[in-house]
Amino acid sequence: MWAKRVQYLNENYARIAKSDRIFLNNPVIMSGLGLAPLVVAASNGKNALMLATMVLLMLTPTRVLGSFVSKVLKFRALAYCLSAAVLYIGAYYLMKDWYDVQIVSLGIYLPLLIVEPIIIKRYERNTPEKWTTALRKGLLTTAGYALVIFLVGMLREFLSLGSLFGMQLVETPILPMANLASGGFIVVALLCAFWRGAVNVLKKWINMEAKKYQ
Repeated sequence: MWAKRVQYLNENYARIAKSDRIFLNNPVIMSGLGLAPLVVAASNGKNALMLATMVLLMLTPTRVLGSFVSKVLKFRALAYCLSAAVLYIGAYYLMKDWYDVQIVSLGIYLPLLIVEPIIIKRYERNTPEKWTTALRKGLLTTAGYALVIFLVGMLREFLSLGSLFGMQLVETPILPMANLASGGFIVVALLCAFWRGAVNVLKKWINMEAKKYQ
C-alpha cells in the first residue's frame, strides 16, 4: 500500500502540486502574489487576523462573481475589478462592525485588495472560469494566503515586540525592525526560503522513496 502511494505521488507530483494552493504551490510563497498588504499591513497578530478576515470575505466571492460577470463583460480585468469593488463595500461594513476603528491600522492596504493580483488574477485567462472551479480554487487560495498572513503577522509581532496577540512572551525583542515594512520584507524572504526548501526536500524524498520500490 505504501509503495503504491509513493509511486502515485512521484508520478503525479506535478499535477498535485499545481492544484495545491496551500503548501506545494502557495500563491504567495511560489508566485509572489499578495506581497504588498503582507509586508506592510500584517505587522502583528491582530492586523494579520483583520487582513485574513478581509481576504476571506473577498477572494472567493470575487472569483465566483467574476466567473459570472466575465461572461457578460468581455474585458475580464474590468469584470473582476468591478466584482471586487462591489463586494468590498459589503465586506468593509462587516469589518467595521466586527473590528470598529481598529481597521484603520490597515490603512490603504484594505481598499487596495480590490486590485490585488491574488484576488483578481483570474482575469488574465482567455476563457471564463466555471463557478464551481472558481469556488474550489478560491477557497484553497484563501486558505493558503490566510496561512501566510498569520505566520508573517505572528512572526513579526514576536520578533519586534516579543509578544503574540498582545500577550508578552519575552522581554527583549529579537528584531525590533520586524514591524516596519523593511522588516516585513526580511521576514517574508526568510519564510519563503524556508518554505521552498521544505517543498524541495519533500519532492526529493518522494522521488528517493519511489526509486526503492522500482
